[in-house]
Amino acid sequence: MSLSDPLGDMLTRIRNGQMAGKSTIECPYSRLHENVCEVLKEQGYIREYKTEARENNKKMMIIELKYAEGRGVIRQIDRVSKPGRRVYTNVKTMPRFYNGLGVLIVSTPRGVMTDGRARSENVGGEVLCQVF
Repeated sequence: MSLSDPLGDMLTRIRNGQMAGKSTIECPYSRLHENVCEVLKEQGYIREYKTEARENNKKMMIIELKYAEGRGVIRQIDRVSKPGRRVYTNVKTMPRFYNGLGVLIVSTPRGVMTDGRARSENVGGEVLCQVF
């Protein structure tokens, strides 16, 4: 079965895994997934991620979720730019999520990064998701 929005599927797996209290979740591997997980790890929203080879030459990502005081560290994670409606922004019009407390993950020509780093590098791009 093919997915029309693989990144949205990964974010939903993270959200559902935290609500169920899972320590790790699995999702199909892609470079975009790996880059988004790297940003989530840098910002302290997940503990760790790794790739694992499976049969039929398939790769899976294993994402280790992070909890603080019995609650998931990620309180809200939403997809912004969807396949049916892409959302692009430049530096001047880049929104702030929860007045700067949350993080926007942006895909730029220089790679996937947070909104703060995109502002400091003066580059815009596609707003992939928002995390708080």
